[in-house]
Amino acid sequence: MQLLLYASNLGETLRAVSAAPAQDDQLVDAVLGASRALVAVAARSLDDLAEGVTLAQYRVLVELAARGPQRVAELAGALEVERSTVTRMCDRLVRKRLIHRRRESRDRRAVLVALTAAGRTLVDRVTHRRREEIGRILERLAPRDRAAVLRALRAFADAAGTVPEQDWSLGWNLAPEDSEAAVHGRTR
Repeated sequence: MQLLLYASNLGETLRAVSAAPAQDDQLVDAVLGASRALVAVAARSLDDLAEGVTLAQYRVLVELAARGPQRVAELAGALEVERSTVTRMCDRLVRKRLIHRRRESRDRRAVLVALTAAGRTLVDRVTHRRREEIGRILERLAPRDRAAVLRALRAFADAAGTVPEQDWSLGWNLAPEDSEAAVHGRTR
């Protein structure tokens, strides 16, 4: 009898272990599907408001909005791309007058980049448009599903190490004049 009970428990354990990779695959597929939907929302928001700004360039603008003026090396680290890639993106964003660049006064070798007023306005407008569209999508969910999505996405964002949206777009707000003052070496 104990042998049958052991075999039954072992079978349940093996089924649970073999189901875990399938659940992981389903989870990854679900996150990829949600990611595609969110990227589509972001792309539509950019297309409408920021002609000629790519999603990669917009990431630079959002990072600067979230964390304030940064050295190119810090920005590259935050975006997890090579410094040369960030330098080229910043060149394009400077030409579009969405960011400013200047040498840091304490270390003349270091270059700080920060949003211009136009860059900050663009981030604000695109964020507003994205929030509206995401809000419309969330309205289609049942209330209990919204609560589950909230918990899951917060956990996912925490695991990914992202700056929470409210920390920069709703609460702490880097005013355009603060960005420009930092770039030009002025303080209030």
